Amino acid sequence: MSTGRTALVTGANRGIGLAIAGGLRELGHRVLVGARNVEEGRQAARSIGAEHLELDLTKPETFAARVESSGGIDILVNNAGVLFDGPMLDDPAGFEASMAVMVHGPYHLIRACVPAMRERGWGRIVNVSSDWGSFHEGLEGPNAYGVAKAALNALTLALSRQLPPEIKINAMCPGWVRTRMTSSAAPLTPEQGADTAIWLATLDDDGPSGGFFRERKKLPW
Repeated sequence: MSTGRTALVTGANRGIGLAIAGGLRELGHRVLVGARNVEEGRQAARSIGAEHLELDLTKPETFAARVESSGGIDILVNNAGVLFDGPMLDDPAGFEASMAVMVHGPYHLIRACVPAMRERGWGRIVNVSSDWGSFHEGLEGPNAYGVAKAALNALTLALSRQLPPEIKINAMCPGWVRTRMTSSAAPLTPEQGADTAIWLATLDDDGPSGGFFRERKKLPW
């Protein structure tokens, strides 16, 4: 595993994202805490010795300038997510927000980060997904959450066939983690949920690409 890479983790101002960012920082990487809320992002970054990068996933037209200002990204973790309740057809705004944050945002951010990865001959992309977006598990996510995560999984698999082998892209399910978006009854801590993402973000050259993982074990789509 190489150290000293530059990592960007979206939605890293709290929960699983902050745990992923903290874990990568402990491994010696330069870490950018991607967050839309500037004050929350700065506070989170300070807490782990990282840097804040203001990033609104609903505004992909800003990504190129943000990534360029960072000096180039070696590790991209698309972690940010939103969760809405209620019937999908009754909530078009929830559908649009889900797709913007968990599909369109990651797609455009990958496009912005890949050129530097190609140039450097090394890159790791981790898409934080969920078994709620798994057809094998019944696509059980509420509202558009499962649909968006299923699309993120599909994007992961499709891009793994188009990216060069030195750029690895994988999706992962953190499991049921105690966060503001879930429940205090969830059995896993953010740090436990972050473990597989950190592993995928620091894979050796012979590591997998185009897979879906939980607890470092491959899952069916």
